[in-house]
Amino acid sequence: MPLPKLSIGNHKAKYPVIQGGMGVGISLSGLASAVAREGGIGVISAAGIGMLEPDFNRNPHQANQKALREEIRRSRSLGDGIIGVNAMVALSDFDDLIRISVEEKADIVIMGAGLPLKAPELIPPREAGRHHTCLVPIVSSARAAELILRYWAQHYNRVPNAVVVEGPLAGGHLGFKYSQLEDPSCSLQALIPQVIAAVEPYREKFGEDIPVIAAGGIYTGADILEFLNLGAAGVQLATRFVTTVECDASDAFKNVFLECNKEDLVIIESPVGLPGRAIRNKFLEAVNDKVKRPFSCPWKCLKTCDFKLSPYCICRALTNAKKGFLDKGFAFAGANAYLNKQIITVKELFTALINEYEAASSGL
Repeated sequence: MPLPKLSIGNHKAKYPVIQGGMGVGISLSGLASAVAREGGIGVISAAGIGMLEPDFNRNPHQANQKALREEIRRSRSLGDGIIGVNAMVALSDFDDLIRISVEEKADIVIMGAGLPLKAPELIPPREAGRHHTCLVPIVSSARAAELILRYWAQHYNRVPNAVVVEGPLAGGHLGFKYSQLEDPSCSLQALIPQVIAAVEPYREKFGEDIPVIAAGGIYTGADILEFLNLGAAGVQLATRFVTTVECDASDAFKNVFLECNKEDLVIIESPVGLPGRAIRNKFLEAVNDKVKRPFSCPWKCLKTCDFKLSPYCICRALTNAKKGFLDKGFAFAGANAYLNKQIITVKELFTALINEYEAASSGL
């Protein structure tokens, strides 16, 4: 049984695979364009994207806008395919990042780390012959999905073009309480049917398909088959794309994944008050020992962050890690990061996923 296509709005991907957005600077135009060329949906992470610009400390707002524009344009110059942007609702400049994504004709905007209730206000009305950017929220429960669907229907007379459901095995910030991370009722396998049920009445009312995408801990082609069988229209993978040649992170960052063991994957408390999954290192051990790293904040990038009370700047730590300075930062990673054991190309990764899927679907 071949992998099905994935349609989101007026965009149709050859394979039902979305490459998850990874910040700061892990998934930029290099990775996103490579995924798009292979028939998946490539995603640029907008989180802290301007921190890679030399003038960030002088004008962080402008640096973020400039960097995002350049990365979208660069991804287009590197080949055809579907390009998306991941923008966290919790970012202080979320509205600006969405507007820039639309102006630069990103195909899809994926929105997590908060409820994007007013996001449709940032998208111009759909017009014939005009490029249409699809809106795709990330949720961690059927309740959150229904809240977004109801609000958009009542206030904007529209629905999301798709919904990503992210379970507790994901890397980075998690939309769950600590007590829920091991709760079977919060597993991705439990959440997918619940979200599909929440979406169904809005599909019928608006006469539009609203594909549900499974995310968080998905690693193999067999995993893809499992969630397609549960009713998902596609999957989102992030961690497995880190150890690709085209990933925009440094070799030192990728090596952290190659060298990590299962017991190295830990749940941390982020400075912004959320649990997150990361790879244990000396930086995080020092944080756990209450070592505070003084820093200045040129701009409050996250709405919920009080930098005066934070033990370190999470955006700076993630930027350092991306550049390979792991003594000054750390890597977020999904629960299956320890399975990454070699650097391969994105093309080779898609070949592996397809072979794994076909073997699982044939019962081999």
